[in-house]
Amino acid sequence: MKAVRIEEFGGPEVLQTADILLPEPEEDEVLIELRASGVNRADVLTRSGGYHVAGQPPIVPGFEGSGIVREIGPVVAGVSIGDRVLAFGGRPGFYAEYVAVSQRRVVKVPEDLDWDSAAALPVAPLSAWYCLRRLAQLRSGESVLIRAAASGVGDAAVQISKHLGATVIATAGSDEKVAWALENGADEGINHAREDVLGRVREIAGEGGIEVVLDTVGGRVFGESLKLAGHGGRVVALANVALEESTIDTRDFYPKNVTIYGFQITNLMQHLGYDPRGDLEELAGLVARGKLKINVDKAFPLEEAGDAHRYLEGRRNKGKVMIHPQGL
Repeated sequence: MKAVRIEEFGGPEVLQTADILLPEPEEDEVLIELRASGVNRADVLTRSGGYHVAGQPPIVPGFEGSGIVREIGPVVAGVSIGDRVLAFGGRPGFYAEYVAVSQRRVVKVPEDLDWDSAAALPVAPLSAWYCLRRLAQLRSGESVLIRAAASGVGDAAVQISKHLGATVIATAGSDEKVAWALENGADEGINHAREDVLGRVREIAGEGGIEVVLDTVGGRVFGESLKLAGHGGRVVALANVALEESTIDTRDFYPKNVTIYGFQITNLMQHLGYDPRGDLEELAGLVARGKLKINVDKAFPLEEAGDAHRYLEGRRNKGKVMIHPQGL
């Protein structure tokens, strides 16, 4: 089969298409013919050698996808050949035509859910869902600040927050992306490239501050997020795309009884026993019924995975970037 393989860490140019052996499913695995695969920041970190759980080359990147079950292992139950599924965490990786995945990481999807929407659920929407519902326990009537609202996680977070009945303040790095976040459902938008986020959020939210802050940026921004959280507020840190250290002052959060949560989905599943299948089934149902939408910005064929990474790293996307292993 064809797959994109990393032979050495580096820039997008190290993503090369190669012919590799088709994986044989083990007794508890299914073999999936992939129709769509998601492109995520974790893939960029894997390619550059900055993702701590990725291992060493050769690596086939990709953590999520959707497709059709073509083979099943002898002890697989609840999944049949021909089923339409989404999956995550398979081998060799989802930048490939086929992937072998444990049945514990496979979810059947409704017939009316398109391949891109199904493939996009396990990383960005699931992360936003878990952070907002399970950790921050965002409630109707509360306010939430969403950083990088035009990213994959940010896009999902805006929609999920509105679905839960919250007031959404979104930040993004250009007027175009701010406008897109507003069209996506945000109540207020801030261009962090030219506006004082601290001042603008305080102007919008008042002295009471924000109940929930979803920080997908990290670095110096995280310290600012702590300042913006209100009394009893919750701040969820789930990334550091800034790739810089965070300097914080404990006086910015402990007097307000602010709770700080850290989130990393791979760690949550590998070390803390999280089984995401129930949440993924709920998300798939919401998307299939039109309650949530997966905004796909652009899709690339397998052979252009390097261009997909350039597009994502250039922060050009508004929503999700996809790879179509079987062609566009």
